[in-house]
Amino acid sequence: MAAPESTARQRKPNLEPRIVDVTDLTDEDEETPLPPPKKIRPIRKSKKHLRVEEEDDYSPVLDVFRVLTFLLLASCGLSYLVSGGESYFWGMKHRPDYLKLSWWEMQYNGPRSFTLGELADYDGTDASKPIYLSVGGKVFDVSAGRKFYGPGGSYHYFAGVDASRGFVTGCFREDRTGDLRGVEEMFLPIDDPEIDSHWTAAELTKKKADELAGAKKRVHDSVQHWVDFFQKSPKYQFVGELIREPGWEGELKVLCRKAQDGRTYRALPSTESA
Repeated sequence: MAAPESTARQRKPNLEPRIVDVTDLTDEDEETPLPPPKKIRPIRKSKKHLRVEEEDDYSPVLDVFRVLTFLLLASCGLSYLVSGGESYFWGMKHRPDYLKLSWWEMQYNGPRSFTLGELADYDGTDASKPIYLSVGGKVFDVSAGRKFYGPGGSYHYFAGVDASRGFVTGCFREDRTGDLRGVEEMFLPIDDPEIDSHWTAAELTKKKADELAGAKKRVHDSVQHWVDFFQKSPKYQFVGELIREPGWEGELKVLCRKAQDGRTYRALPSTESA
């Protein structure tokens, strides 16, 4: 029975710590390299996660600023082109016709027809309405010159009427009418018996007929000059025609004082030939 006990003792593990003398380590043990550290792979976020984070950080302020900047630059460029280099901010003195409401109305409806009574409603006293005037039977929008044609302006006499006669005679206050009868007299010479005696009766009759034809032509040319002025002006716009009822002229007007004073005597034959 002693043998089994001895065997059991031999199998009992030695639990005492082993003391190793470092002097017993060989050079081979010292040079044995340590295993390299394991590489830690970075955690990659999926595109979906990145997109979510970007959306969380997004602010619309920058995009709004970009849009507003683009619109401002586009507006400045368009204003420069439309105004012919006059302004970057639509501060044009003379707007093109296509930027005027009355121009679009005429394009859609065509030229209007005005009676004298209808024309009178556009004399500038109502600030909400445009200012119209007529010359030679043609009606023009002169709202761009409101400080001249509006109440208190130096040309307010022309507003709301056909003032063709006043355009010729220069009598703005007295001749606010389109009646041109007798206006040619301002271009006719004054008769003087002493001067007229230098021609025979036949010669004088022919001369007076030529003078009358020339005077009427000057009246026509003067009216046409003002019609062309308003039609070609970049400030004003043609809007329609004036309709006159029979007998609209009324009584024959006397030539105004200013036009009378501008008349001269007939030139002597010697002066004419010279």
